[in-house]
Amino acid sequence: MTDNATPRRPGGRSARVRRAVLDATLDALHAHGMAGLTVADVAARAGVHETSIYRRWGTRENLMVEALLEEAEELLPVPDTGSLRKDLLAYATSLAAYLSSPIGNAFDRALAATGDDPASVRTRDQYWEARYGRSGDIIERAIARGELPADTDPRHAIEMLVAPLHFKVVLTREPLDPKLPEQIVDTLLHGLLADGASPTVRHVREPQ
Repeated sequence: MTDNATPRRPGGRSARVRRAVLDATLDALHAHGMAGLTVADVAARAGVHETSIYRRWGTRENLMVEALLEEAEELLPVPDTGSLRKDLLAYATSLAAYLSSPIGNAFDRALAATGDDPASVRTRDQYWEARYGRSGDIIERAIARGELPADTDPRHAIEMLVAPLHFKVVLTREPLDPKLPEQIVDTLLHGLLADGASPTVRHVREPQ
């Protein structure tokens, strides 16, 4: 190696290839949906060989999940304001904004329309498990602060938060009222979501 040679950055090319493939995957998903995405199309868009994609991700489903989770991390960050209500409101508001956008709206409907074959089920389950795992931190932190009972189920609480938004986008096809996130959050926090024998969120204490 000569003195004026440019040192190689470890992982530099690998990182660029990864970014190109994930961006191409999202472009293909937005264009064709989950059912229409092919590794061949992604490879052509990214300018890489199909074998490179299979070598790194193994399956088409793994590739889709990683791309979708990266997009969610960017567009739907999990807030940490120190207040349960503020965290829930920020998260619900960002989700409503995403689902109201052309890309978010199309993706939500495409995800709901995926089939029940093993590969589609696995992709769907991986995506939602990861998203619920991360957004559930909002509830876990609230439990640690004493804002929620220790036996609160984080996943169930988050499901109750986001379900009305997805319902309107996928099933009733209604526009999302800007006031809806706050209405959902306050209903959830005041225990009005259920009168059953064992509601998940109850006796919510706002921080003093």
